[in-house]
Amino acid sequence: MKICFASNNAHKLKEIQSLLGAPFELVSLEELGCTEELAEDQDTLEGNALQKAQYVWEKFKTPCFADDTGLEVAALNQEPGVYSARYAGPARDNQANMQKVLNNLQGQKNRKARFRTSIALILEEGELHYFDGIVEGHILEAPKGTNGFGYDPIFAPETSSLSFAEMSSEQKNQISHRARAVQQLVSFLRHRYVQTGT
Repeated sequence: MKICFASNNAHKLKEIQSLLGAPFELVSLEELGCTEELAEDQDTLEGNALQKAQYVWEKFKTPCFADDTGLEVAALNQEPGVYSARYAGPARDNQANMQKVLNNLQGQKNRKARFRTSIALILEEGELHYFDGIVEGHILEAPKGTNGFGYDPIFAPETSSLSFAEMSSEQKNQISHRARAVQQLVSFLRHRYVQTGT
């Protein structure tokens, strides 16, 4: 079954394809022929995910899903949250975003944080489903590791002493917020299209 993931982010595509597996074939926006930048101007993760999935569904009438992820830092009133990608400005600079979080946490003992991913899935006839994945952890004092992307170098999940950026993609995929949301998506799709044979 071909299903579009409403993204051209190579990191995310690779990560999710490895989780999705057969018999599903992940199609990117580029492969679908969608070259425009999808809007993300809602005030919730769920809203952004739905906005992107709905755009693709309405234009291409193909089953699709979209995600939005936010880093929620307890001492910063759950910021950067829905603004994670552009926390330090519209340039979406990962280094600047990380540095802003570290600067805002200077002197803070409470470094609890969590990553949350929301997925909106639209199937035939516009049928809509949501999936959420959360991983709890804390913000490190300084970046560690070179793998991953986004805030991975400054986030350590509660189940490990390593940052996400120090883990292999296989290690991260076992516990990450996106993996947890995608696993719910995969379970739903397998039950719907594989086990029931529809």
